[in-house]
Amino acid sequence: MTEGNPVSLIIKFSIPMLIGNLFQQLYNLVDSIIVGQFVGPQALAAIGVTGSVTFLFFALCNGFGNGGGIITSQAFGKGDDDEVRTSISNTGYIMFVFPLVVGIIAYFLIDPVLIILDTPAEIMADSRSYLSIMCVGLIFVSLYNYVSAMLRALGDSKTPLYFLIFSCILNTILDWIFVCIFHMGVFGAGVATVISQLISGVSCLIYAISKNEYFHMKKEDLKFNSFISKKIIRLGFPLSLQFSLIAISCMALQRVVNSYGSVAVAAFTATSRIEQIIHLPYQTLGAALATYTGQNYGAGKSDRIIVGYKKSLMLMAIFSLLMLPIMQFLGAAIISIFVKSADVIAMGATALQITSLFYIMLGVIYVVRGVLNGLGDAFFALLNGIVEVIGRFIVPVMLTGFATIGLWGIWWSVGIVWSISGLTAWLRYLGYKKQALQY
Repeated sequence: MTEGNPVSLIIKFSIPMLIGNLFQQLYNLVDSIIVGQFVGPQALAAIGVTGSVTFLFFALCNGFGNGGGIITSQAFGKGDDDEVRTSISNTGYIMFVFPLVVGIIAYFLIDPVLIILDTPAEIMADSRSYLSIMCVGLIFVSLYNYVSAMLRALGDSKTPLYFLIFSCILNTILDWIFVCIFHMGVFGAGVATVISQLISGVSCLIYAISKNEYFHMKKEDLKFNSFISKKIIRLGFPLSLQFSLIAISCMALQRVVNSYGSVAVAAFTATSRIEQIIHLPYQTLGAALATYTGQNYGAGKSDRIIVGYKKSLMLMAIFSLLMLPIMQFLGAAIISIFVKSADVIAMGATALQITSLFYIMLGVIYVVRGVLNGLGDAFFALLNGIVEVIGRFIVPVMLTGFATIGLWGIWWSVGIVWSISGLTAWLRYLGYKKQALQY
């Protein structure tokens, strides 16, 4: 990605990742749709309550995969094949041990966490059931994310997509079997997700080892390298901490939502699933920009980084403006995909009208984050996480406390926190580019 038109390169690299991310999100969507339609709104609410918690568990692990991807992309940009292979192997060691430890600890913290979240009593059992299987499957989810992060760092965004599409189809079939035929409810949806992620991760790893030259390891490539591991951890830890802080802030928001009962929880779950889809183009653009920035930074091409950043902002703004009328006028139809309850549909439609006003600020976060991650700015990850935590702890409580706003303060707070985080990210970029890019 160090030669050629930046916009064309970023778009071509982004499209397979976007398709892959869409299919990956279908795991959550299929779980939510099948459970919501065939089990009921309370079961949907149970999955929703666990969303921020599972995000926390995954975030603790996947930040190291992203950190390893940055180191790998920079080594690839420099043309240092030995460092690329060493980075791949050492990221693998970290991504095996850490998810295993986190999964075990998380399993024994399920009940205390659900109590802290003030989970409604009527959905406590289902929430506990879903979380337990997700803790067991954490290492399988991390496996796919590890392999895909390494392949993307090497400029291959297509290979993980093929296995992910197959796995997503498998997940849909297993969801139908476990939930609709075997009547295993929320637990069955979790089992289907874990099995599908396992197959996706193992298949992708086998293919990478057999087809990608950088996964053809010699004995010395497989040795633990303390220098490379420290670099991975130095970048990965702040990323993990950033995502974890964001997850904790989402848990704080979830507690506010839970206080309004299961209808509000179901509506919030549905809108959150939709927003996860909206996040994907921004997230994919940011990931592509991180790889693009990492490779060009390694090659010493600062001018290309600046051009890529500006063009990515333009692409982000176009997408944000296209999504706005869709959410303003078709929100009810979209929410009805998840549930049949008229109360949940009406609440969710209004919520989408509120949050869609702030999509462009959400996009700013991802674009700037992509550039700063590619440059190796570890401090920004921590800063961004802290800002989100403060925002999500304070803003929802403040807004819902006003009688004229009430419940709707939940969704207004989401948009306001995006705006605060986006502004913080932009200010950090302005200062950091002078230091890293000499601009």
